[in-house]
Amino acid sequence: MSCSSKKRGEVMNTVAGLFCSVLLLAGAATAYGAAHNDTLAGGHHDMELTKAWDKTFPRSDKVIHRKVTFRNRYGITLAADMYVPAHTEQRRMAAIAVSGPFGAVKEQASGLYAQTMAERGFVTLAFDASYTGESGGEPRNVASPDINTEDFSAAVDFLTTQENVDEERIGIIGICGFGGMGLNAAAMDTRIRATVASTMYDMSRVNANGYFDAMDENARYELRRELNAQRTKDAKSGIIAPSQNGLPEALKGDEPQFVKDYFNYYKTSRGFHPRSVNSNGAWNATSPLSFMNMPLLSYAGEIRSAVLLIHGEKAHSRYFSEDAFKKLRGENKKLMIIPGASHTDLYDRTDIIPFDAMEAFFREYL
Repeated sequence: MSCSSKKRGEVMNTVAGLFCSVLLLAGAATAYGAAHNDTLAGGHHDMELTKAWDKTFPRSDKVIHRKVTFRNRYGITLAADMYVPAHTEQRRMAAIAVSGPFGAVKEQASGLYAQTMAERGFVTLAFDASYTGESGGEPRNVASPDINTEDFSAAVDFLTTQENVDEERIGIIGICGFGGMGLNAAAMDTRIRATVASTMYDMSRVNANGYFDAMDENARYELRRELNAQRTKDAKSGIIAPSQNGLPEALKGDEPQFVKDYFNYYKTSRGFHPRSVNSNGAWNATSPLSFMNMPLLSYAGEIRSAVLLIHGEKAHSRYFSEDAFKKLRGENKKLMIIPGASHTDLYDRTDIIPFDAMEAFFREYL
């Protein structure tokens, strides 16, 4: 499928810059919510972690919640919310690390997934990716196929050190763009015994090819030329420029439905969070460069552990999961299409997200 008009092409390029796609990062969506009472050394600056419950979902009395931090192998300190079943006689439990969507924070969808799975008996860890949210890393709001894949393995590192976690029973959940990162991590990290990718984006594919693979080699070259010209400007100014493609403050009404869906999650009380890049900023303008040259799913066919791909029937991004599934091998690989669901329905619609199926999957393979 390709863009059929100049206007549609412009809309697609704008959307690609916003959320789970092409032009990434703005320099300073680092507004913190109320009550920053914990200060921890993180990366190259002090980290301030709020003690307030500032999630986009209600707190559960079925779990015990606490803030934690851990470092990845690049020395960046990641901030996370850890959820533990409140009433259990198990000394060592299966654990799940959760991240995404791309441009979101742990107070949004990943936290909801983590808390819900903890209610079902798993130790869970929802973390902010490097350079975003409460996690460390400078400059802010940068994305990287390598570092963001490493973030999952760093979360696994942390979970293996917990006395209440069985290190032989660790899985991950990646949402949206972090679904692709999660599959990449599963291909690399043999400690990951089961992976769920929900409403997945292949960030390298969409950055290199555009939505629905509409870009050809010449368009890709032109994009590289523009992004490298921006790098020169950044080097001379000493400031990393943000992408100019950000989610608007109001809809005009003629946007594609999936743009409206993103807006209705990130820009309304349903899912807005001040630390979220998609709610309150943009990625930096040059972040697509690394994604364009580093295909995330190159070794997906070598994943031997279990994988469950979940996608909405009506999601514009459905082709990412369907094509990723074609790369996977083995009887422990599953693709689940949710009837009538859109891309963002799988962010927070608890009546649609198949938590029962996810629980059954992790209980089978962890």
